Amino acid sequence: MTHLQAGLSPETLEKAKVELKENPETLHQDIQEVRDMIITRPDIGFLRTDDAFILRFLRARKFNHFEAFRLLAQYFEYRQQNLDMFKNLKATDPGIKQALKDGFPGVLSNLDRYGRKILVLFAANWDQSRYTFVDILRAILLSLESMIEDPELQVNGFILIIDWSNFTFKQASKLTPSMLRLAIEGLQDSFPARFGGIHFVNQPWYIHALYTVIRPFLKDKTRKRIFMHGNNLNSLHLLIHPEILPSELGGMMPPYDMGTWARALLDHAYDEETDYCPESYTLSVQDLERDLEKNLSPKTMKRSQSVVEPGVLKRPDKAKSGEDNMQPLLSLD
Repeated sequence: MTHLQAGLSPETLEKAKVELKENPETLHQDIQEVRDMIITRPDIGFLRTDDAFILRFLRARKFNHFEAFRLLAQYFEYRQQNLDMFKNLKATDPGIKQALKDGFPGVLSNLDRYGRKILVLFAANWDQSRYTFVDILRAILLSLESMIEDPELQVNGFILIIDWSNFTFKQASKLTPSMLRLAIEGLQDSFPARFGGIHFVNQPWYIHALYTVIRPFLKDKTRKRIFMHGNNLNSLHLLIHPEILPSELGGMMPPYDMGTWARALLDHAYDEETDYCPESYTLSVQDLERDLEKNLSPKTMKRSQSVVEPGVLKRPDKAKSGEDNMQPLLSLD
């Protein structure tokens, strides 16, 4: 075992060896092979290339050198292309702070049976008068940056549960295709995290419609990890034991305290009054949203419109909506 594996338990070391093909004898060589590819992308500013940093990308791509480098390049390219998103990426940033305090994201204290960290989002908590969807995405990316420092989570990964209870059509209308695509690019294509499952519960029909819009942008691997449970929490519990879930998700733990993770990131700054000025703060975010809408190619928009016209959510046939049943959009690998 090298010093780069020092933070891993014996069980996780074995998992890294079997599932990720991580070999301590070739670890430094694997890292160097990825680092040597940096010269092929002079257009990207690789701001960090140390061993520990590159290792998380290798783990995220099961030690496929080329795929690990592509993810590394996309990580920095995404940040270069969305500069406004990463300005002042701190928990004390006004928009991020408000999102965190409303539980975007929430992080459960217990791991699942596979050692994965569980993130929960209670969608109805989104106060659209105080922060934007981009703020929520920034808060999630900031949280993941903090958690991915843990080598155990680099190997074991994450689970995401989104509870759509009481999420209104008006709130859903703010989830434009461009914003959802921004999130997909940031989480699926540009971040070195292993997501073992994405679970929707209590989703209304218009969330099914939104999923149809974004589905073309999801990789097959991601689609296989998305589960639509509707109001059937028993199907959720088959995959995630209720012993570690809060009562809102039918679990045996107390109701989730939305400020738990926010306090961990904000520390003493949690209770401070936020100097929040919507007019000045949201200007750059609004510019970003306009740019994103403008940058969506006609081909992309045509593909989305052929499924569901953006901005017009149509109620599907109730028999096809699956609101009361889990749709295994598919089983875990």
